[in-house]
Amino acid sequence: MGVFNWLRQAGLTAGKNASPVEAPESAHGTSAAPGQTPPGDIFRRRGNAFLAQGKLEEASDSYREAVAANPQDADACLNLGFVLGEQQRYQEAEHALRRSLEINPALTDVFYFLGLMARKQGKTEIAIENFVRVLDLKRDFEIVYGDLCQMLLESGQIGRAKEIVLKGIAAHPEVLDFHAQLGNLYAHENDLERAISCFQSALKLGPDHAQVHGSLGNVLRRANRFEDALAIYDALAVLSPGSAETFNERGIALARLGRHEEALASFQQALVLEPRHANALGNLVEMLGCLRRHDEAARAIAQLIEIEPEYPYALGALVYSKRYSCDWSQYEPDLERLNAAVMAGKEAIEPFTFLGAAQSAAALLQCARTHGADACPPSDKPLWNGERYAHDRIRVAYLSADFHDHATAYLMAELFELHDHERFEIVAMSFGPDSQGAMRQRLLRSFDRFVDVRTRSDREAAGLLREMEIDIAVDLKGFTTDGRPGILAQRPAPVQVNYLGFPGSMGVEFVDYILADRCVIPAEHQRFYSEKVVWLPDSYQVNDTQRQIAETTPVRAECGLPAAGFVFCCFNNNYKITPEVFDIWMRLLAGVDGSVLWLLEDNAAVARNLRAEALRRGVAADRLVFAPRLALDQHLARHRLADLFLDTLPYNAHTTASDALWAGLPVLTCTGSTFPGRVAASLLNAAGLPELVTENRADYEALALKLAKSPDLLSGIRAKLWRNRSEYPLFDTKRFCSHIESAYTLMWERSQRGEAPAPFAVPAQS
Repeated sequence: MGVFNWLRQAGLTAGKNASPVEAPESAHGTSAAPGQTPPGDIFRRRGNAFLAQGKLEEASDSYREAVAANPQDADACLNLGFVLGEQQRYQEAEHALRRSLEINPALTDVFYFLGLMARKQGKTEIAIENFVRVLDLKRDFEIVYGDLCQMLLESGQIGRAKEIVLKGIAAHPEVLDFHAQLGNLYAHENDLERAISCFQSALKLGPDHAQVHGSLGNVLRRANRFEDALAIYDALAVLSPGSAETFNERGIALARLGRHEEALASFQQALVLEPRHANALGNLVEMLGCLRRHDEAARAIAQLIEIEPEYPYALGALVYSKRYSCDWSQYEPDLERLNAAVMAGKEAIEPFTFLGAAQSAAALLQCARTHGADACPPSDKPLWNGERYAHDRIRVAYLSADFHDHATAYLMAELFELHDHERFEIVAMSFGPDSQGAMRQRLLRSFDRFVDVRTRSDREAAGLLREMEIDIAVDLKGFTTDGRPGILAQRPAPVQVNYLGFPGSMGVEFVDYILADRCVIPAEHQRFYSEKVVWLPDSYQVNDTQRQIAETTPVRAECGLPAAGFVFCCFNNNYKITPEVFDIWMRLLAGVDGSVLWLLEDNAAVARNLRAEALRRGVAADRLVFAPRLALDQHLARHRLADLFLDTLPYNAHTTASDALWAGLPVLTCTGSTFPGRVAASLLNAAGLPELVTENRADYEALALKLAKSPDLLSGIRAKLWRNRSEYPLFDTKRFCSHIESAYTLMWERSQRGEAPAPFAVPAQS
């Protein structure tokens, strides 16, 4: 804003109550003949004219002449001080302003100009002091409220800033900016509902104010009110059709509503308007991934890195977009660069996508710490502050977005039903889709309370946990897709637990425990976890024994399999396949005549790339057969057509391994060095099949070849697996339930005694 406009908006004058170019004769003017304008006034008016044109040098010269002609002209001294300040001649400016005040102590404007100069020089406290002085002397000085609020905000004095804006609203309720500024302050404090109300008040005063529309949309989005946010962004797109940022924000709201195709189109429109809009390009990448267009995503990320080389998480997104489509170009250099960036503390990759790329447990922990500090820092106003609850039952809340047809629900549904509801009150906090399917209905029946917080902010959701006096909050998502670790960051419960969804440390101070077993987290690995490890007997993974397997088994031809020949299979997500493991698989196909490898097909690029990789290794492309995704009961049934499940490394099969074992298909694994690479070993040990656990790739390959060429040996293992389903702990959900309830009880007892969390092992029960 130009100097002249600043003066006009502030109501500042060269002469009292007039604009700078219309100053009346000074009250302190020199004597002149009747009908003649005093010379000082002529110079001052000329200075005002130059000031209005932005000619600061000419203006300051004219004001000096006015002061020379009339040393008692307070208004000329005032305007001279202002112009010198604009010229950054601060010492001279202050002298002129102080002189104007000596002449006329009623010139409140002096303190405003002194405040502005102090602000420009970074002298925050002096600026605040002067702005406060203005309001003490002249409470209707409208512009000062906003300036003072901003200075207080910059100095971290949020409470005082809020007081000033509230005073501004009381004095000038018609000023839109004050309502918007108060909304920003509430948003800064994460008081989203009050922020929304303030922005709505601002829009009543200025319905077409684009900036307020944007602020309201953003805070609605933060409050998880995505439908409302989308309506605001749609209105803003009409007001500002050329704004790339509007279409970017609109795309984010659509994405959070699961409307991925529309979100993609909105991000594309943002990029049409501003081709180098880095955030829109990053969001475009995310949507391409959600739509399984991973090869396109990789190309878009490369463009993003070219625009902004240090864009947060771009390097990890590039690596994983390529892995999702099994594009292994630059595979080793990419991994080395990624791990080096993580260990340097850079925001290079999100923890979940790093699980299969980390070269050490230490790297996984560092990645989680870096991401946690950025994405969900602990609240400086924790909701629970040491209170002890005295309930008849221990209150346990499970937090998840997956209370519907999802892998987590497939594993945990029976546990929720088997909990001892006389000893435990079991609560679901859901922030996922409100599916009306059979699984959703089953889950609704299994909880004592089911709380949907999709449209609640993290703070509000945490507030509900605190109001319910939850003893133990169990996060089933962690840093996985759709997770909301920001809820536990508010510290709503005395005990907070990381379980199942995220197989690794969250690296944050507000999660107390992680549930594991001795296989996935050996005792010597505790140092790689910010949580205290609670070791469950058997396997850490729960299973639902009510999972249905379709009675009808498809014939081989229906699945694209040959009529005869050994079927190796791996239904893991394709991104878990690495070149090293694929090398082994191709050698197995070469060594077993007529065999095929049956894989899940996540996207079209996978089939194309893996068949090309097979050809490079001398294996015919038709030896690879790809399976589409199916409903769970049909997916389990088709396992009957396979002979041996080949696991991946360094990221094992998890739910996928349980599915195979439940369907009666033997799983061969190789134990890795981190939690995600040790899960299948945990499951096989709990299923009584330790002979299918190998410790290195050479043994893994040798045993796979032996099993493929020894029908009787493999048949015996399959029979053993079928017997062990009902005899061993892996699928004994009642036994698992008693163990996890013992863990909860021990956690609760420590908390009740005021003891800090500590690692412990749960005794096995007969």
